[in-house]
Amino acid sequence: MTGSTSRYSWGADEHLVVQLAESMSLDANFRAMAISSELVAANKPGIIDICPSNASLLVRFNPDVIAPADLEALVRGAEARVDVGTSPKISTRIFEVPVWYGDPYTLETGARFRDRHQRPEGDDLEFAALENGLDGPEAFIKAHADSPWITSMVGFVAGLPFLFQMVPQERQLEVPKYIRPRTDTPKQTIGHGGCFAAIYSVRGAGGYQMFGITPVPIFDPEQKLEDFKDFMIFFRPGDIVKFRSIDEAEYRTILAEVEAGTYRYRQAPVEFALNDFHADPDKYNATLLEALYGN
Repeated sequence: MTGSTSRYSWGADEHLVVQLAESMSLDANFRAMAISSELVAANKPGIIDICPSNASLLVRFNPDVIAPADLEALVRGAEARVDVGTSPKISTRIFEVPVWYGDPYTLETGARFRDRHQRPEGDDLEFAALENGLDGPEAFIKAHADSPWITSMVGFVAGLPFLFQMVPQERQLEVPKYIRPRTDTPKQTIGHGGCFAAIYSVRGAGGYQMFGITPVPIFDPEQKLEDFKDFMIFFRPGDIVKFRSIDEAEYRTILAEVEAGTYRYRQAPVEFALNDFHADPDKYNATLLEALYGN
């Protein structure tokens, strides 16, 4: 999609919205993040915040410092530079999120709300496996944890990431949300709705299917852990995530490290090049995982 087909609109006096595509795709999301990186590098006075989303971009600005027309010209210039790039890439990081799949907390919650579910019998993992034509929950867990996911946006509630699976579209896991939302979801639940995975940063209402729970926080308002020393929210747009299946014993061990304030995310800096990924997704993903785990 070229810059000429993007839609620019204004939100009151302080926001410029750029709609890059009508539907979500890795390419559209990558363009949003790449344009954001260009604007951050420009360091233009008057720009207050830059928020890339699934297929769009929002810029908050101070109209007393930068005129709306000048801001629009700046963003269009950034978009043009991204579109003509021969090998678009972003500097980001890859990290691991351990998951206790099929844990008793999400299973108990799901059982309390089966009247709101498409399939009252069974549980969310069984339903997800059936929806994706897989041979049971274990096959679904393998498909969920084997490939990395990219953070397309962060928000809705504090620090909640939306994650897009980095595989060819025909292999992406897709599961509908609950027919009616729940009034309860355990904190740090691994959820899924449509083509997106998510991690619930706090306990609360939700409608995504529940697959498991992670012992590591993604939102730490007291900033007790070293990984949160700069900001209370861990995820950033463009982060690449590798889920790793763990059992109850490892869940308890990691949880104790979190409570003691000693846990550190396993992570590594990476350059993500979109064209290289499209050329051979599985090979490129293996390279990303080598950066995280070594050879």
